[in-house]
Parts: sequence; C-alpha cells; structure tokens
Amino acid sequence: MAVISASAPATGVWGTIWQGITRSTSGFIGLCLVVGVLLFSFVGPLLVDPANPTDVTKIWGPPSAEHWLGTNHEGKDTFTQLVLGGREPIWVGFVAALITVAIAVVLGAVAGYVRGRIDHVLLQLTDITMTIPFIVLMLVIASFYRTSSPLVVSFIIGLVTWPFLMRSIRAQVLSLKEREFIEAARLQDLGTARILFVEVLPNMAGYIFINFIIAITNAIYAVVGMYLLGLLPSTADNWGLMIQQAWDNNAFLLPQAAPFLIAPMVMIMLFQIGLVTMTRSLEQALNPRLRDR
Repeated sequence: MAVISASAPATGVWGTIWQGITRSTSGFIGLCLVVGVLLFSFVGPLLVDPANPTDVTKIWGPPSAEHWLGTNHEGKDTFTQLVLGGREPIWVGFVAALITVAIAVVLGAVAGYVRGRIDHVLLQLTDITMTIPFIVLMLVIASFYRTSSPLVVSFIIGLVTWPFLMRSIRAQVLSLKEREFIEAARLQDLGTARILFVEVLPNMAGYIFINFIIAITNAIYAVVGMYLLGLLPSTADNWGLMIQQAWDNNAFLLPQAAPFLIAPMVMIMLFQIGLVTMTRSLEQALNPRLRDR
C-alpha cells in the first residue's frame, strides 16, 4: 500500500533506491528501523559511560529509574551494555557481507563470462568451499586464536559464505552475456575486464545490492550464534555475548533478569526485520519485472 511518493520522478541509482524504499509503508518502516538501530549502536555509545561500572549490591537488579532495564549478573547496567553491544555485530556483519559479495561477484562474473577451463576450476573451488563445515572451522580457529578480533571473524565468515551467491551471479552473467549490447561491446574489442565491470555488472547492481543486504543479515546471525555457542572470546560488549552470559547464568529462571536476555534479542530482531522489509521494497523498485506491480 503506497503511502509516500516523491514529488518528482527519482533519477539515478540513489533516487531509484530512495523511491523504492519510500513507495510502501513496510519499506519506509524498515528504513526507520535500520536507521534507528544504527544510531542506537554507533551514536548511543557516545552518550553512555563506556566503563559501565560494577555494583555488586545490585546484581540482577530489576528495572528502575536509575537502571532502565535493570542490571546483570555483575551489577552492570543492562541498558548501557545493550548500547555498547550493538556496534561489533553490525560492523562484523557489514564487513563479512562486503567480503562475501566481492568474492562472489568477481568469481561469478569471470566464471559466467569466460567459461571453459576457468569456469570449471571456479565451480570446483565453489564445491570445495561449500563442503567446509562452518561450525567445525570456527571451533578449530577458536582453539588456536583465543583473541580473535572482529576483523578476523569478518574475514572467516566472508571467506566461507560466498559460494551460493557466486553461483547466482554466474547464472545472471550467463544470461546477460547473450544480450545485444554485450555482443556489440565484444565486436568493439573492449576487453574482458571492461565488458565485465563496465557493461555487465552495472546492469546487475540492484541484484548485487539486495544480496549484499541479505548477506549482512546472515553474517549477523552467524556472529551472534558463534558468541552464543562460546566460539568467540568474551573480550568486548556484544549482543551475542549478552545472550550467552544470560544463558550461562540462568537468567531465564529469574523474572528480574528477563530484560538482560530479551533486550539483545529484540534489538537483533528489529534490525533484521528492518533489513528484510527494506530489501523487499528495494527489490520491487530495482527489478523491472516487479516495479509496476
């Protein structure tokens, strides 16, 4: 149900994206949710005490005027920990998605356009990567590197989650390479690199952007799940770490501890719901087959 529309037709990629997000109620609400969670996680830490001091007299304290969401098992303010815990999973999700999409786009484009032996080798590499058990890999890495940084975690997630998108990109390129404008570019002998990155991939920008957003959601779920399973070191505030601590300290058995368990789950769900609804609206705007429906 359209409720928001621009006064003039949107021009350019960013204009199309904005029009796609604001053309429906769900898309605009999704955008508001994403922006709100980002502000909460990246601007909020500037407004709270990063030390979040411990008060042993208020362990598992209930919500109050002083502590809006109560306190945790160490007597620390739950709301402050919630504010400080959002930056890392979102940052890890963004970087991991960037790595995933970059690898998938480059390899998928080359495999789909060049074909032949290169295509065969890249498909074999994809099959091998898809057989790597992600959880087992994280267990091995966690056993050797107890102080894995968020950047390392991002690279690990990105390096094992690209195969599925790579195959989709390859299929898209196989379809696009038969179009007339690509044939014209080949006849002009523009070179493989120029044809791929100037002629082919820009025509897939909407598809790539949507999959980038989907990759962010998958990476955030992965990093939160790894914290929940204890595969990552507890070196910084993190929503996943909050859920793990709540579980380890039996917070689900204490009514006054419920905010410490529920709050990070609610923030993750709000961010994911915002991304999903925003992505659906973007898909309708960027896909010519859906744009006029």
